Amino acid sequence: MGFDVGFVPYNPDGWGPPEAAAAPSSLGGGSASVPFAPFSRSDKLGRIADWTRNPPGPGAFAAARDTVFDFAGLEDSVGLASADDASFRLVDGKPPPRHPRFGPRWRFQQRPQLPQRRDEEVEARRREAEKERARRDRHWQQNRRTHHQFNRGGASSSAKPSVDIQPEWSVKEQIPFSSFSKLSFAVADQPEDLLVCGAVEFYDRAFDRVTPRAERRLERFKSRNFFKVTTTDDPVIRRLAENDTATVFATDTILAALMCAPRSVQSWDIVIQRVGNKLFFDKRDGSQLDLLTVNETAQEPLPEAKEDINSAHSLAVEATYVNQNFSQQVLLRNGEKVTFDEPNPFATEGEEAASVAYRYRRWKLDDETSLVARCEVHAVNVDPRGERQFLTLNALNEFDPKVTGVDWRKKLETQRGAVLATELKNNANKLARWTAQALLAGADMMKLGYVSRLHPRDHYNHSILSVIGYKPRDFAAQINLNTANMWGIVKSIVDVCMKLGEGKYVLVKDPVKPQVRLYEVPNDAFENDYVEEPLPEEEQVRPFSEDVDASAQEMDAAAEAEATGTTAGADGVAEKSGEAAAA
Repeated sequence: MGFDVGFVPYNPDGWGPPEAAAAPSSLGGGSASVPFAPFSRSDKLGRIADWTRNPPGPGAFAAARDTVFDFAGLEDSVGLASADDASFRLVDGKPPPRHPRFGPRWRFQQRPQLPQRRDEEVEARRREAEKERARRDRHWQQNRRTHHQFNRGGASSSAKPSVDIQPEWSVKEQIPFSSFSKLSFAVADQPEDLLVCGAVEFYDRAFDRVTPRAERRLERFKSRNFFKVTTTDDPVIRRLAENDTATVFATDTILAALMCAPRSVQSWDIVIQRVGNKLFFDKRDGSQLDLLTVNETAQEPLPEAKEDINSAHSLAVEATYVNQNFSQQVLLRNGEKVTFDEPNPFATEGEEAASVAYRYRRWKLDDETSLVARCEVHAVNVDPRGERQFLTLNALNEFDPKVTGVDWRKKLETQRGAVLATELKNNANKLARWTAQALLAGADMMKLGYVSRLHPRDHYNHSILSVIGYKPRDFAAQINLNTANMWGIVKSIVDVCMKLGEGKYVLVKDPVKPQVRLYEVPNDAFENDYVEEPLPEEEQVRPFSEDVDASAQEMDAAAEAEATGTTAGADGVAEKSGEAAAA
């Protein structure tokens, strides 16, 4: 049978049936009730079939037919379609099931492991990368420190030499620190005690039990005097030099600075005088050797402004003040002292001196050269066997835990080694000098105190957190301080200076480079009382001590005149004494 397509009217003017054409009777079963609406290709048709609008039933087909082909409300149908699109979702929206992590299927689907050799190669590359990163970090820190010192048009105040180098000074020697590391010299005999002066008190063992939880406030000892006398101003050394006891004379502070020179960063200077066949190592008045450095060998530089309480100069003054008060507070207050051959050579009558004993010791460097040094011990102790021991007392000070990275109040009890390691990194030169001084003085024990500020911004009030004792030789081995190398440095400098002619010289540590320079200076250099043209006698100002003595004598004369009845003379003397007191 053939298929009858029916009659299709032709529209020559456009697409779709012509306007006058009537709906074919074959559509809709010969009925004209089928609606038709013209549309373009850009129009949305809306729903084509909606099987959820009406429940199935006898008239469901007719209702569905009317709904599907009802295009009279085209805009409403488009709006409904948009709303349906917004709320469209899949019928089955559940995520796909996950396979269990255990069982046969998981065991065969897991990623295969790399061979052992490949793992070792990866680990080796990772270690090399970490080493390279650490090397770059150290290089960056060094460049940052150098830039910090030389930025803003020149070297910073911390990079200046400790003494002003004059143009007329001539350089005699320039010794790099790399040559010091190769030196070694062993002293032949044990040192000989020539004389012991002063008096020391006993150490209070109760401070060995001080902890951060039971800290002790640091007291101030304003009445006790501390003497920092140089070599040539020492009357005992002058007497020994006149008797030709030795050829080289120095103090333990100066020798320790020379012995530990390779560990120093900041600049320092030592005055050397060659008189005949004798050699004197001196320090200037107000020298850097009188102050203790703080964070000298740390990576991060300290602030440069002196008014800042955490600057290098302010911390040096604070550390010296803390060290002096600590050395007197840890002593027994019962008044018992150990006296020696002679009293303190620097204290006047009626003056209270700090607890210190000066041991004048002699070392033989070779057949023609011997060295005498004044060494200090600060306290005495009695061991369980009843023998007397000499002690040196020094204090480390904490100024800001955020700068050092270690909080002493939290770490001293549980991680004491970490605290000491941090101090050895930041204050390597200071700890090495203290150890060298203890070895020179022949001390049996060196006590290190840990003193911290009550508040990081308060540099006047401090607390003692702990006191730890070390044997000098054991501590020297712990910090890698070689005694043979120490004496090798001293012997080499003595040999260099012995070849020089008579005169005055100064040994200066370079503020930037690891080296020292030896300059020849005029004989009147560093003398504060040197003036070219003296003032007339009536215009000269007398020293304070002379004014006090003169006023006291005049007051005694006035009292005697008043007792004898000579009031006019007494008034004149009183007037003079008043002027002297005002002066």
